[in-house]
Amino acid sequence: MTADIINLRRARKAKGRAAAEAQASENRVRFGRTKAERQRLEAEDELAARRLEGHRLGPVSKPIGDGEA
Repeated sequence: MTADIINLRRARKAKGRAAAEAQASENRVRFGRTKAERQRLEAEDELAARRLEGHRLGPVSKPIGDGEA
């Protein structure tokens, strides 16, 4: 009827590692994107900005009637 003897330091560290892994797994699901996905999205954003800039008719000027008399 003797209980199993365990090393408390090892048990505490194992519990901490398990908790850290659970948190890391949750973060991967929550925030994780692959490097390729990030690069693809950045390239798409850059292309959209260049296309928008390419359609600009002239230099940016102050709007008429900006409230100053």
